[in-house]
Amino acid sequence: MRCRMLGVLAALLLASAAAISAELPSGPKPGATDASLVQGAQIYLQRCSFCHGLLGDGNGPAADALDPRPRDFTLGTFKFRTTQSGELPLDEDLFRTVSRGLPGTAMQAFDSDLIKNGLDEAERWAVIDYIKTFAVEFEDPELDPVENGLVVTLPSERPPYSEALVAEGKEVFEHAKCWECHGKLGRGDGQESFDRTDDWGFPIRIRNVTHPWKIKAGTEVEDIYMRFSTGINGTPMPSFADALSEQERWALANFIKSLQHQLTDHQVLKAHEIEGEIPPDPADETWLAAEPMDVRLTGQVIAAPRWQNPSIEMATIRALFNQTEIAFLIQWDDPFVDVTHRGEAEIDPQEISRVGAFSSYVAANGMAPRQLETFRDAVALQFPVKLPEGTKKPHFFRGDSSNPVHLWQWHSDQDQAGYPEIRESNARGWKQPPKVQAAEAQQVSANASWDQGRWRVVMRRPLQTEDRNDIQFVKGRFIPLALNAWDGSNGEHGLIMSLSTWHSVILEAPVPPTVYLYTLLAVLLSGGLGLWLVRRERLRLAAQN
Repeated sequence: MRCRMLGVLAALLLASAAAISAELPSGPKPGATDASLVQGAQIYLQRCSFCHGLLGDGNGPAADALDPRPRDFTLGTFKFRTTQSGELPLDEDLFRTVSRGLPGTAMQAFDSDLIKNGLDEAERWAVIDYIKTFAVEFEDPELDPVENGLVVTLPSERPPYSEALVAEGKEVFEHAKCWECHGKLGRGDGQESFDRTDDWGFPIRIRNVTHPWKIKAGTEVEDIYMRFSTGINGTPMPSFADALSEQERWALANFIKSLQHQLTDHQVLKAHEIEGEIPPDPADETWLAAEPMDVRLTGQVIAAPRWQNPSIEMATIRALFNQTEIAFLIQWDDPFVDVTHRGEAEIDPQEISRVGAFSSYVAANGMAPRQLETFRDAVALQFPVKLPEGTKKPHFFRGDSSNPVHLWQWHSDQDQAGYPEIRESNARGWKQPPKVQAAEAQQVSANASWDQGRWRVVMRRPLQTEDRNDIQFVKGRFIPLALNAWDGSNGEHGLIMSLSTWHSVILEAPVPPTVYLYTLLAVLLSGGLGLWLVRRERLRLAAQN
């Protein structure tokens, strides 16, 4: 769990990571010595072995709970390099990965300038020396990529980012059929199912290139260009060095850069008031009048079963209201439509907490095992039952016995197995399932659509209800709001989910006319007072002369 949490922190710290050249060491790599190998072995044991294993084979105690699995160093296969496809990495490539980590994975950054408990430069070089001892290929001088001239460099001419260059890159994207894997809009929905695997036989989820925080080896154009040019060893991602020219790869990298989502930076959702009916269609253009708010989510690691591999890490919310109703539009990227309900297969939190239920490390930490069983997609809005006074709120993870929360939970299975597609419930903490409200108390309705790797769900309800277990929406009040989300094809169900902390929604109240009147009076009074003071001063000076 510690590894994953630090990985999430590293991903946030490195969301705007610089280009490839920015993570180079301060000087040449020092030569490996007996002392550096001993130091590297100690660091590896303490900081790396829980994921990568004592033998460097990627089978550490935490490996089965991580997706993607930790690297097997013994095979000499490394994904992120500046060398040609299939070749060994440069020492500087390994240094870059160890320093900045790999966003979207459990591989954290170890640069002491980025994290408090990181490694200094000498320590990073020492652990790299030790890691290289796991693969015999590093000992073969005939496989040295530098000596063999197998290093890939950036183009000598690199036109700056522009609309024309992006348009050229889009043509390359379509001509090279990148969309067959990554989808027409880059959302990773090109594959029909988990039918792609890596060289070790593990399933691979195609990267959503619109989410820069999940692009593992850097988000800048130079980083992306290098991935096209070198390929990603051990995965279905090939090198395009022979198929595309430098100019085409550079244009393609700029196009991918243009797809990256720019996160909003506010945590208050402004509900926009409209006249007439709120459109139930998620694609209705009326929704564009409402300001969007991006909500970041992470795996539920508070209580067993803890989830290290969340698929949904961001959702965008908009809100509209009229005189009688409020509605929320929630959209998030998901490459597959999952509508299978398997309630009988849900993991019992008490069962997974028993040591020995899975591996001792996973069970001792309450971690859910990595699995690919398919469940239904789902999303839930969460509100406090009572409007909080001051800054006090219920716990964002399902509240507690004294501070219950109100959940609106939508399911993709639409009435299969006797469940409605949306239901209202109340929760008093995570230790007991949410209590579904009686049928006559269910007042939330929903409409949903999925298109090109994106779910859009509209949830609507009257502003006010007579149920004391419901949140009541009042103009001008900051109302806490949080999200839970489940990607069924990622094995998510029950407490195995993504969740957010509290944000807020506010129903914009019209400004009373008296505010404008008082403002005008204040301007007139201050202006009149200023003119009177100026005139008095002029009269005083005239009298002195």
